[in-house]
Amino acid sequence: MHKTLAAIPAYNEEIAIGTVVLRCRAYVDEVLVVDDGSEDRTADVARLARAIVHTIHDNAGKGAAIQWALEYAKTHGFDAMVLLDGDGQHDPADIPQLFEPILQDEADLVIGVRERATSKIPVYRRFGQRVLDYLTAAGARDTVTDSQSGFRTLSRRAMESLTLNEASFSVESEMLFEAKEKGLRVAEAPIRARYDVEGSTKGPFSHGLGVVDGILRIVAVRHPLAFLGGLGVVLAATGIALGFVALGTYAQTPELAIGYSFLVVIFLLSGGLAMFAGVMLNVLPSAVVRMLRRKPPPIV
Repeated sequence: MHKTLAAIPAYNEEIAIGTVVLRCRAYVDEVLVVDDGSEDRTADVARLARAIVHTIHDNAGKGAAIQWALEYAKTHGFDAMVLLDGDGQHDPADIPQLFEPILQDEADLVIGVRERATSKIPVYRRFGQRVLDYLTAAGARDTVTDSQSGFRTLSRRAMESLTLNEASFSVESEMLFEAKEKGLRVAEAPIRARYDVEGSTKGPFSHGLGVVDGILRIVAVRHPLAFLGGLGVVLAATGIALGFVALGTYAQTPELAIGYSFLVVIFLLSGGLAMFAGVMLNVLPSAVVRMLRRKPPPIV
């Protein structure tokens, strides 16, 4: 028998959290609600539904709540954990099919792909999801169908391997980056999703920008050569293009385009510096590790 946990990060979800907890209890051994500093009765309602509740007194963010849930699952010896939202967007009836690859030892992380929506997804959300999927796929260097789905299951190996630092909603992308780096097996399973519920306390635009910012920061730290090198190439290419414009202007008139020339120098220098910084930041960590691992000469 496998010991399973449903962990629900929640912020101001008193309307739906009781139903979500009660429905989850049919498929797992224990339900944990991480109350992320809610200002309503989320924690009280979750306790009435017989969930274990941990309250973070400050609104630290979804990532911080998931990090706490991971520690709880490891400390209490759970073999598998499912993460889902507390607003009712996810259907707990999909939990068994998300658990199956984990319990059959076929995957370490299973992402619920929102293919079977029970209400129409707004166009702006579909567009935003695709943009974030492409950014995550580029950062993780792997194909990702639904990178931002919060409905996912983790094996014991995944819980012990993942080291998450993101406190915001970009934690979903960070989890995929970590899984790729740690060699974890990632699978997908279709799930139902509702879009007629208010699932975010932030506006869609600010939410999307926050996730993009988080993804770019993660990529910059984990893959500095790809991030800064790519940025350097774009800047240098812009400088070269402006150089051709300046040459064209000079060919038509006997005057040097001072403004264009100045921009050419700025873009070329910035591009060169970005590429140099990317190379250095990519090489230095491994050089430092090799230096630290080097054995001291024997004492004669």
